Amino acid sequence: MKNNILHKADSRFVADHGWLKSAQTFSFHDHYDPQRIRFGALRVLNDDIVNGGKGFGRHPHDNMEIISIPLEGTLEHQDSMGNVAVINPGEIQAMSAGTGIYHTEFNKDPAESVTFLQIWLYPNKLNVTPRYDQLDYSKGDRHNKFLQILSPEPSDEGVWIQQQAWFHMGEFDKDFETYYSLKQAGNGLYVFVIKGSVTVNGQALEQRDGYGLWPDSDVKIAAADDAQVLLMEVPEEW
Repeated sequence: MKNNILHKADSRFVADHGWLKSAQTFSFHDHYDPQRIRFGALRVLNDDIVNGGKGFGRHPHDNMEIISIPLEGTLEHQDSMGNVAVINPGEIQAMSAGTGIYHTEFNKDPAESVTFLQIWLYPNKLNVTPRYDQLDYSKGDRHNKFLQILSPEPSDEGVWIQQQAWFHMGEFDKDFETYYSLKQAGNGLYVFVIKGSVTVNGQALEQRDGYGLWPDSDVKIAAADDAQVLLMEVPEEW
């Protein structure tokens, strides 16, 4: 039986570059812990704050699924495929880097910082043609329910990526309880608490905590306070 894993918010790696402050759940750049490399196909979960007018200059990626979810502020994206877009809270952006891309990400607002989740997943197919996708889910119903915002199928709800993964976002009133059923047996579920506090199968989680588990039945999520939760279902192997 695979072990569940708890990542408390204050156990994350912290990088402070002045213009960028990043809380990193898994090993990233200068921070390395062999016990914190990945959870299944989930390789990177960075909680980034970018100062006004600052951002990531042109840099490459390949063979990685890259997802950005703004929480506060706006982020401008440009890439070598010719895409120019602004992503806002309530939107999700996904890129299949495949054979290789270059891109930039900037906070164009000189006065306000932007907070966003930067998430990388290993793909289940290498060297695909690079692809960009973006979705506004702000009007989707996620009050006391999980709204699907990412899947492996182009015809399904949300953006799609090259991996057997599903993401859901939900906002819950205090004391509300619900259950999540895996889309694919054998997958793992990584729960990230954006706001508030919840219990997941009895495990208490506070704001910005993460909890990975390998359930063989439905997962119970109960809101201890008003809470916002991101679920990431990912395969162990691919």
